[in-house]
Amino acid sequence: MGNVVQTEKQLFSALNRSTMLQAASEETMDLLVIGGGITGAGIALDAAARGLKVALVDMQDFAAGTSSRSTKLVHGGLRYLKQLEIGVVAEVGKERTIVYENGPHVTTPEWMLLPMYKGGTFGPITTALGLSVYDFLAGVKKTERRKMLSKEETLRKEPLLKKEGMKGGGFYVEYRTDDARLTIEVLKKAVELGVTAINYGKVSSLRYGDDGQLIGVVVEDMIDHQTYNWTATKVVNATGPWVDEIRDMDHSKQGKTLRLTKGVHLVFSNERFPLQQSIYFDTADGRMVFAIPRDGKTYIGTTDTDYNGNIAHPVMSKDDQTYLLAAANFMFPSLQLSERDVESSWAGLRPLIHQEGKDPSEISRRDEIFVSNSGLVSIAGGKLTGYRKMAETVVDKVIAMMQQEGLAVSAYKPCSTRHMSISGGDVGGSVQFPVYIAEKTKVGQKIGFTEAEARFLVTRYGSNIDMIYALAEQAKLWGASFGLPARLSVQLYYSIHQEMTMKPADFFIRRTGDLFFDIAKVHQWKGKIVEAMGQTLDWTDEQRASYIAELEQALRDAVGT
Repeated sequence: MGNVVQTEKQLFSALNRSTMLQAASEETMDLLVIGGGITGAGIALDAAARGLKVALVDMQDFAAGTSSRSTKLVHGGLRYLKQLEIGVVAEVGKERTIVYENGPHVTTPEWMLLPMYKGGTFGPITTALGLSVYDFLAGVKKTERRKMLSKEETLRKEPLLKKEGMKGGGFYVEYRTDDARLTIEVLKKAVELGVTAINYGKVSSLRYGDDGQLIGVVVEDMIDHQTYNWTATKVVNATGPWVDEIRDMDHSKQGKTLRLTKGVHLVFSNERFPLQQSIYFDTADGRMVFAIPRDGKTYIGTTDTDYNGNIAHPVMSKDDQTYLLAAANFMFPSLQLSERDVESSWAGLRPLIHQEGKDPSEISRRDEIFVSNSGLVSIAGGKLTGYRKMAETVVDKVIAMMQQEGLAVSAYKPCSTRHMSISGGDVGGSVQFPVYIAEKTKVGQKIGFTEAEARFLVTRYGSNIDMIYALAEQAKLWGASFGLPARLSVQLYYSIHQEMTMKPADFFIRRTGDLFFDIAKVHQWKGKIVEAMGQTLDWTDEQRASYIAELEQALRDAVGT
């Protein structure tokens, strides 16, 4: 067991992060990726799988921006059919199946009900036609093709729905995901293939050769404020909402620019919002909103408004909350929800490519690549669902540029991520995953976990469960010394040693999602988690105070206080 821990420390451990920062500064990378969201993670994985030497850095935690603040759906883009973006529907529809099969532990099919009302956006004929076209374009498998429901069937699926004016419903499949964990698992796979990935490393400046071409970056460690010069043949800017800031740094922000829009989601307890079926509905003002049951909670979103505030810390405003409460009460009138019922919330930014004269909801979600005179490659726009295909396009571009410059890249392989399991995804595909869960749950019970604990861990971590079980005895003893229960001890220990968890907010928001979906648990265990992490990671008093303050602010932001 000791050998296992040591091997993993060398790959992606918080305890080995400083050594990795230094080591990356002592060699020249083929590709340096700025940005550790799903887009950057996907690019790093694709490039490493082709044989490139890759480093990735993010100034915050991995997935701390847009990639932990989405609607948490790997969806096929039905809304884009409404806007006649046929190509987007076809591509993301096919990609979502790939994302699912490569990581069934972080993505799962979710039947979605689209209620139809008199005077609403979708009528029976247009809905039936639209969903049929959607099935065709997205390559939906037979078992998941749309069904049209009567009013009575629709209300049986979800009795909370508004009855007045209802004509029936469309029933189709979306895919639910944990966006942050998807990003982490993609990154872990990239690290397995040799990528150096560092969180809390800010690119403070870009480095150029005598010919004006980009040759690397200066990275400031945001933990201890040491600086490192990283050198790379090519640099990709995959920073999402910060893409234009890096382009500014490169003096190449011209032509198309980003337009940031904010999306907010509210979380309610099942007792107060006992939704039994995921719903996609149009609001009184004609926008589309999701309401989704998850882990004993219901969440609803999203808003879509222009944003000009602090990019790193978008939060729910009073107007956002009022809008979503009104939308919920419009479609589920018996609930009479108020702000007192909101348990948690999150706000995220969409880095869209500016289109003059369009409302936020109408702007295309297409991605575009910009290449500056210095050789900086920037990827902007795009969707969570299309991350793998975007990565393929970007790496194709990088390799083509290297070939044009006469660099020896003939040995690099073609893209191989289409059928590549991400970390934790080696479970025999989606069909075998239930069998895998059952088998590994029994193994967990034999080493002292309850059935519920073991089932949770296998479902959450997929094929990484063998590593977790190998660490379990050591992790439980470690956690118990701080008064932590077994499951939480194992999760925290694993996240520090194998997922580069540096701060309590990393753990509670991006490694577990508890701050969104079990905020009471965060309040209950935050003190002991801080104690365990502080001692293990050797925090200074100043760091401890800073990280506690950051978590407390995140807790306040979640409830709008």
